[in-house]
Amino acid sequence: MTGTSSYTCGDYRDEMTLLALRNRLNSAALSEDERRQIEEEIRKFEKRVGIK
Repeated sequence: MTGTSSYTCGDYRDEMTLLALRNRLNSAALSEDERRQIEEEIRKFEKRVGIK
């Protein structure tokens, strides 16, 4: 392998955090309030890491 990778453990952690939030959002057992709260967490997280 030549060169260096710019993918870091922080990038991996961010991906896993976002995946966990999205999985929670897909849970059928959420109330509307919980769903809105998780959607807001996802928006804030995506903004912080530069997604969307």
